[in-house]
Amino acid sequence: MKLTTPLAALDAGIAMIHQELNLMPYMTVAENVWIRREPMKGLMGFVSFVDHAEMRRMTEHLFRRLNIDLDPEIEVRYLTVANRQIVEIAKAVSFESDVLIMDEPTSALTEREVDHLFAIIADLKAHGVGIVYITHKMDEVFTIADDVSVFRDGRYIATHRASDINRDILIKEMVGRELGAMFPKEIVPIGDVALSVKNLSLEGVFSDISFDLRKGEILGLAGLVGAGRTNVAETIFGVTPATSGEIFVNGKKLVVDSPLTAMHAGMAFLTEDRKDTGCFLVLSVLENMEIAVLMDRYVKNGFVSQGSLNAECEKLKGMLRIKTPDLDERIENLSGGNQQKALIGRWLLTQPKILILDEPTRGIDVGAKAEIHRLISKLAGEGLAVIMISSEMPEILGMSDRIMVMHDGHATGFLDRSEADQVKIMHLASG
Repeated sequence: MKLTTPLAALDAGIAMIHQELNLMPYMTVAENVWIRREPMKGLMGFVSFVDHAEMRRMTEHLFRRLNIDLDPEIEVRYLTVANRQIVEIAKAVSFESDVLIMDEPTSALTEREVDHLFAIIADLKAHGVGIVYITHKMDEVFTIADDVSVFRDGRYIATHRASDINRDILIKEMVGRELGAMFPKEIVPIGDVALSVKNLSLEGVFSDISFDLRKGEILGLAGLVGAGRTNVAETIFGVTPATSGEIFVNGKKLVVDSPLTAMHAGMAFLTEDRKDTGCFLVLSVLENMEIAVLMDRYVKNGFVSQGSLNAECEKLKGMLRIKTPDLDERIENLSGGNQQKALIGRWLLTQPKILILDEPTRGIDVGAKAEIHRLISKLAGEGLAVIMISSEMPEILGMSDRIMVMHDGHATGFLDRSEADQVKIMHLASG
């Protein structure tokens, strides 16, 4: 059988959950799940309309089966990234396919939601559905896989029974070399306070957040999805200005009313969703990297100094090991890891002093993760103050000097690197 289109694959019994979310934000959850398969009702036998009541009933029935608590009538744009991922999962399951391909389905999910997904997978397997599960998370491989196939740089490497291999063998085959440490955290001198947040609040979202961030320090922000970590980062950067509280940069009070104000103060912010709020997918790698400095030192007398800017982007391409034919390649053609490195390059061009990273390694491969971790550690060693939000416990524990844990819009505690462990973090994260 030769499958030439996604529709042909669906008709043949193959459904897929894509790594990059493909939902329509201004349509409801139910409309997204049943697109192209809407129940219809006729009017006098001549005209057919979508039967929205029946579509809601079908969605509620599907969600009960999958134990999903979402309103079918809410528009997708109002959902968190995690809940959008859950809608994608439900949509794929709704096809009742013989084969279900899952590409990084847990990249935006909490541990509880991951356990929920694994229960769905177990039920599908019990009903004879074949699962192709694509992931870079080692724990997931050894939790749910029967067989493991490794691909590297577009080439097939090997297939094993999951019970016959261990983590070290698998990582070596994935990256093509020994990987001594996934989290190459360097112990560097911690300097003066670069950012001070006092009783920061955003009405109805989070309240009374206070912390100091020092030069050379990596402050990890931990918590379950929905705890308010991203909202705090966006408020510090001026995306959603605070309703109360104070922000100080290098001891000077700053009213952060826009991202531009934050950038002028030396801040940079890598957002968690590189597709929706990071990359300009139809533009080149070069255009994506340079866009944050086209009003800055590379502009003279109203003209862009394109030669020096190109040279700096080429330098960053090499330093970050961005795999692309050239900088003129459209960024949508790059892998997720290389897109992420290009976005980091964008912010490094601004020469930031405070770097906010929201899920910096979400949905990228093991080798790219290690490279980004190494880069973060290097930047901290050069004196940058770093805030790193992550839903991956090993990343938080492995990369942070201190950890601020959030629950339901509040900071529930701080842990030093020497005392932090998964149990303490989960205790604080669960309130």
